[in-house]
Amino acid sequence: MNSTRSETKALQFGEFRVDPRAGELYRSKKKIKVQQQPMQVLVALLEARGEVVTREELRQRIWPADTFVDFEHSLNTAIKKLRQALGDRATRSKFVETLPRRGYRFLAAVTAVEGKAATTTIPVDGLEGRVFSVSAEEEIECVVGLADGKAFAEWQRLKGLGDDVGIAMMIGEKRLLLLTPGQTVRLLAIDGTTGWCEVRVLEGEHFGKTALVNRESLQEAPDAKRD
Repeated sequence: MNSTRSETKALQFGEFRVDPRAGELYRSKKKIKVQQQPMQVLVALLEARGEVVTREELRQRIWPADTFVDFEHSLNTAIKKLRQALGDRATRSKFVETLPRRGYRFLAAVTAVEGKAATTTIPVDGLEGRVFSVSAEEEIECVVGLADGKAFAEWQRLKGLGDDVGIAMMIGEKRLLLLTPGQTVRLLAIDGTTGWCEVRVLEGEHFGKTALVNRESLQEAPDAKRD
């Protein structure tokens, strides 16, 4: 499968834009939630735009030989979820064409554009400066905080690859911070497209450091006041 992707560029088709490195899909600057495998399929199709990508090529790329899954069901599910994210139809497809028993082909014109799909961090009126406590779902011991935008992109890439060793190295290098639920942080700004927040850690091992955390992981601390 020939690759025409540029590692430093986002890919644009219609009103959609994809950041291949971060594994993110946007529609008119609004982030669309897509699971990992449908996104991997989309990136593979975009890289070979206009060419047929066989089911076997997708299996080798996304489901290695040592991965024990029902490949046929998993790929069919990934294609279905990808079409849902794009608002596409199998019968009258604008984007993903199915070639029965062979594979898939991306139909729309694709252009490489400078810069990432995400915008720069912007202030949040009325929220900046407020103190929040870090919260997590049950059975999750820590909340992930990323040192900066580069660390965020690297973490997303390593997650997509399933590279636990690389993630452990990021923790050792303090580029990935593990925050304990209940710790307090001060909200500095929020990314308008991803919803990730820039915060300053106010206690614990990483006191004073800034980090990017998911907005859903922040719960406003009761009776919190600005300094």
